[in-house]
Formats: sequence, C-alpha cells, structure tokens
Amino acid sequence: MISEELEATVKEAMEMFRPQLQADGGDMEYVGIDDDYRVHLNLVGACGSCPMALMTLKMGIERYLKDACPEITEVVQDNAKPMSDLEF
Repeated sequence: MISEELEATVKEAMEMFRPQLQADGGDMEYVGIDDDYRVHLNLVGACGSCPMALMTLKMGIERYLKDACPEITEVVQDNAKPMSDLEF
C-alpha cells in the first residue's frame, strides 16, 4: 500500500512542475500510484495531443518526480494515444 506521505510528496512535486506545462497550454492530472511505484497521470490540453508528449513525460515530469521521490520507478500516461495514431 502506498503511503499518504509519498502521495503528498508526489502531488507537491507535480504542482512545482505544472507551470512548465501550463506555459505551453497544457496540464496534467494525477490519477494515482500503483503497487510498483509507478505514477499514473493524464496529460491534458495542448500536452494531451502533442507528438512530443512522451518526451515531456519521460525527460521532464518523470525525471523531476524521481528526483523529488526516489521511490518512484516510472511515470506513465494513462490517456496516451497509441504510437500508430500519432502524426509527426
């Protein structure tokens, strides 16, 4: 079971990162943390449809959350589109 303290720390770190997404017209919604310590979230707004969303997720949000919470193993986007649906 995930501690309330870890969840609070993750949410706080997300709030610190959020302005970077909002500056580009996007945002993120917290979904939860699973038993493998993966943070689940949804990217919304401009970030939800951006072809660079995966890079933002892995190189930005995930790196930031792992620095703030070393227990976190990964950040996953629950509302991600399949790669076959992306336009480059």
